[in-house]
Amino acid sequence: MMKAVCLVLLFALIPSESSSSRSSSITQKPQPNPNFKIFNSTDHKNARTCSFTVEVTTSCSSTTYTRDQISLAFGDAYGNQVYVPRIDDPSTRTFERCSSDTFEVYGPCTYEVCYLYLYRSGYDGWMPERVDVYGYNIRAVSFYFNVWIPADVWYGPDYCYGYAARMAAK
Repeated sequence: MMKAVCLVLLFALIPSESSSSRSSSITQKPQPNPNFKIFNSTDHKNARTCSFTVEVTTSCSSTTYTRDQISLAFGDAYGNQVYVPRIDDPSTRTFERCSSDTFEVYGPCTYEVCYLYLYRSGYDGWMPERVDVYGYNIRAVSFYFNVWIPADVWYGPDYCYGYAARMAAK
């Protein structure tokens, strides 16, 4: 009887362990990528240009506002990359605590966006909660941060199975 109870308990624990490991492998925390490179825009001179809507939600744990310079880069697993050198505008107080800012950006058309990096330069500090990317013919995607963005390094999640890191190494 005792062996049967132990066996039942053992099998009851196995599915919960495997399901939790599955979900943790799907969710990736943002990471610094010091080797990340912005692609030369002339590499995509024959590519169609598309419009994207980027919504940045600043965490309620962030500073009241930031004067830091914020840049953004996102792309797909096929080498299509959208780069926005500065999305901040200190005169309008973008990225205030507990707020959302929406930007319309243009770049080469992409397939499913699977990485997004932020670059912060300055001394105020900034904590985004999440960044949402919407585009024509692509599924909307959300990238969750909720951490302080380090200064002077590209920082974010890469769900392309390391595509951005591999391209940086070339």
